[in-house]
Amino acid sequence: MDTRAHKRAGLTLIETTLVVATIALLVGFGLPVVRSLIHSFETESGTRSMINAALSSARAMAVKNQRYAGVRFQKKCISHDPDDPLAKVVEASQYLIFIVHEEPRKMGGLTKGFRAVEGLEPMKLPDTIGVIDLSEIEDDDDIDDAVELNDATAFSIIFSPAGKLVVHDVRTRNRHGVHRPDETDGDDGSADDIFNSVENIIPAGGSGDERVGAFIQDDYGDDPDLGLFEETSRTHFVIYEHDRLRKTFAEKTAWSEYLSLLPDEAKVFVSPYTGTLITAE
Repeated sequence: MDTRAHKRAGLTLIETTLVVATIALLVGFGLPVVRSLIHSFETESGTRSMINAALSSARAMAVKNQRYAGVRFQKKCISHDPDDPLAKVVEASQYLIFIVHEEPRKMGGLTKGFRAVEGLEPMKLPDTIGVIDLSEIEDDDDIDDAVELNDATAFSIIFSPAGKLVVHDVRTRNRHGVHRPDETDGDDGSADDIFNSVENIIPAGGSGDERVGAFIQDDYGDDPDLGLFEETSRTHFVIYEHDRLRKTFAEKTAWSEYLSLLPDEAKVFVSPYTGTLITAE
C-alpha cells in the first residue's frame, strides 16, 4: 500500500488571501455599476419608462374588463395632524395608482366614481422626480400653497373600454362607495387601504399607527382646505425635479423660477391611440 501522504485538500493562507483580494476587487469594480443601475431608475428617463409601463397596463385593463380604467397620480398623506392633513405635502412621496370606473350603485350613486384596482399596490415614483399638471397654473399665485400643490400633483389619465385615451370626469372614492367614511363613530365606515377620508387616514389623537387608507379621496369639492374634488382626466403633464420644485415652492416662485422655464422635453403628452408618452415638440 502506498504510504505517501494523502493529497492535500483546501487552500493555503496565501491562496485564501488571493481569493479574498480578488473578490474584493470584483466587488469594488461592480459597485459603481450597481449604483449606476439604481440611479437610472431615479432619472427622468427611468420615470418615463415606469409610467409608460403603467399606462400600457391600464389601457389593457380597460379593454379586457370593458370599463374605463387608468392611472392616478397623487401624493401620499403623511401628516399626523387631522387639522392639517397637507402639513407635509411638499415632502410627501408621489404614487401611481391604478383606478377603474365603478357602477354608481357601488359608489353611493356617484356616476363618475373611480376606485383603486383591487390587488394592485400603488407604485411609488422616485423621490427625485415627480409629475405635475399645469393646466390651471399661469403664475406664482396659482401654486404657492399646500392646497394648490396638492391639487396640481393629483390627476388622472383615463382609457375607454376601446383602449383609447379619453377625457373623463373623475372622482376617486373608497371601494365601498362611502362618502367621507369615518371608522371612529362606527357608522358608514370603509376599511379601504388606499383611498379613504382624512378622518380614517389620520385618526383624531392618534399617532398614525391606526391609519386606514393612504390617499385622501376626492370628496372635498366643497372644502377649500384640501384641493381634492371631481375633475376631468388629463392628456398631458410635466415631469419635474423634486428638489428644485421644493426650493422654489418654499420661496413662492415655483412658476416663475422653475416650472415656466422647464424645457420642452419635460412636457409630455399621452398618445390617444397607443397610450405611450410623447415628448412635446
